[in-house]
Amino acid sequence: MDNPDVVVIGSGVGGGSVALKLAEAGLRVLILERGGPLPNEPALNDAEAVFVQNRYRTTEEWQDGTGRRYRPGQYYFLGGHTKFYGTAMFRFRECDFDAVPHEDAISPAWPISYADLEPHYAEAERLFGVRGQAGADPTEPPRSGGYAHAPVPHEPLIRRMADRLERAGLTPFPMPSAIDYGPGGACRRCGTCDAFGCRFGAKGDAETRLLGRLRGRANVEIRTEVRVTRLIHDAEGRRIVAAEVEEHGAPDRIKAPLFVLSAGAINSALILLRSASARCPDGLANRSGVVGRYLMNHHLTGLMGVLPWTVNDTRFPKTLSVNDFYHGIAGDPLARGNIQMLGNIRGPMIRAAYPRTPRAAADWLGRHSVDWLVMSEDPPRASSRVRLLADGTPEVTWHPADRKAHDRFVRHARGLLRRIGFPLVLRHSFGIEAPSHQCGTVRMGADPASSALDPFCRAHDHPNLYVVDAGCFPSSAAVNPALTVAAQALRVGAHLSSSFAAIAAA
Repeated sequence: MDNPDVVVIGSGVGGGSVALKLAEAGLRVLILERGGPLPNEPALNDAEAVFVQNRYRTTEEWQDGTGRRYRPGQYYFLGGHTKFYGTAMFRFRECDFDAVPHEDAISPAWPISYADLEPHYAEAERLFGVRGQAGADPTEPPRSGGYAHAPVPHEPLIRRMADRLERAGLTPFPMPSAIDYGPGGACRRCGTCDAFGCRFGAKGDAETRLLGRLRGRANVEIRTEVRVTRLIHDAEGRRIVAAEVEEHGAPDRIKAPLFVLSAGAINSALILLRSASARCPDGLANRSGVVGRYLMNHHLTGLMGVLPWTVNDTRFPKTLSVNDFYHGIAGDPLARGNIQMLGNIRGPMIRAAYPRTPRAAADWLGRHSVDWLVMSEDPPRASSRVRLLADGTPEVTWHPADRKAHDRFVRHARGLLRRIGFPLVLRHSFGIEAPSHQCGTVRMGADPASSALDPFCRAHDHPNLYVVDAGCFPSSAAVNPALTVAAQALRVGAHLSSSFAAIAAA
């Protein structure tokens, strides 16, 4: 495609959703993905290969705020991080779009409301094939309709957990999950879904559910192994005129009237910062100084409820969630968040995190545990940021707010699990090394002095540049971000489809 109307950088949820809307409107769309297709091979289901050998993780190095270098949990493949995500597709609550006070900081209000996104949430749920049950979540926001697909049923052990939670006075509900399950569906309950790739096309990832609809269209090209290094602006520093890329090791420039950057919150910020020039010395879209700042990643704690006399043979555990504490626990409204099932923890996963654990002990724990994820909102802080070091290495410094409030919530959750029958509950905290919920680094807002993007994700400083991924989030809420990224991307795509001519001529 020599003369695309739009260049979309990134093929994940954000880029794929925007590209779909633009292509359906008849625009010529070029999608650039730095990785290639995820190979369909037996190692995808091998915990040793995925977690101990890190077979699919990027080999690039990042640095944290202490100077320690590490390989981040980044996966560069068609479909982005959704190739390895756990299929959770939650809507944000209505209150998540308002200013929310926390113990250490305030989550600012969004420049859009839940009502602005509701029709696009519904469209995203249909596109990704989300299975759920409307009305079962006690904190569920208003919906224009139910789910198109019934929820994935609990397997026997998870059903017992749901019954025990109900007897404890809680309201467990079916977790909304993007998976092709049921009669005629592709899901085989292989037992390796969350944090693994899918060999059967059953996971509702961006490649399967979005790019699959684009392949074969005459007005779409998906180009892989193309890494965008920076964006080039015109002489005035206003319009973006080209993307500078490395394609199979060779440099090139790709021109277009419109650019959509959807490389993920951290990498989108890095591309903007790497694009600094004499006209834009602090990087593109950065007159406000917020690009790379306000990184959020959620407080995520895994809890292993150990059942010494029971083997957990569940194949697909991610069917249960609890939101009774989304607005706080009794007597402590600031200790709050979501509880949901994790995919089954296996021995190699334990050894990858704790290498000194004997293999036999790790395997035993993996067989005898039911695994939960406790999630709290990470309020934005300007000191949590991503930037480029002099040698080009990304430095990610994360100073999460509300850590004490999250710890109180985790203690409450551990006590709850003990009450419903787990004699031993172990915990593990996930850090920035696995930034699966990264957001906030190119925040949107109404005021160009304090935000990089407007409510439709257009850069305040550049009329033909849009940044459409979780980087646009002003706050992180306390549920998984994928569905909200998709909804906002569909909203932006619809806006661009109807106003492309004016944007291209501006």
